[in-house]
Amino acid sequence: MRVPSKGALVRAKRLRRILTPSEEAIWEHLRDRKLLGLKFRRQVPVGPYVADFYCYELRLVLELDGSIHEEASQISHDVNRDANLEALGFRVLRFTNQEATDNPETLLDTIRRLYLRRTS
Repeated sequence: MRVPSKGALVRAKRLRRILTPSEEAIWEHLRDRKLLGLKFRRQVPVGPYVADFYCYELRLVLELDGSIHEEASQISHDVNRDANLEALGFRVLRFTNQEATDNPETLLDTIRRLYLRRTS
């Protein structure tokens, strides 16, 4: 993993203090190794970026996106960001805040499938 930038460290620290409702909902399922014994961290610097959630064992960056991510400029930024993270060897999963809040089981099942594919 690339060394996090100073800006990413500052942003991550600030973001850890203010979780969105959807991040809080998902964090309850991921914290304390509740999902398959996997260790997830929240608001983690990954190179110049800050991942909403990160799992080292799966090299997984999990992003929960609000409505701002529907804007053309943000879509372009997200595509570029995801490509950069994937080039560094990370897998990126994106879900909307609405999906995470209304149906967290879909998100969790996706992670379970990734884990099972990795271990088989």
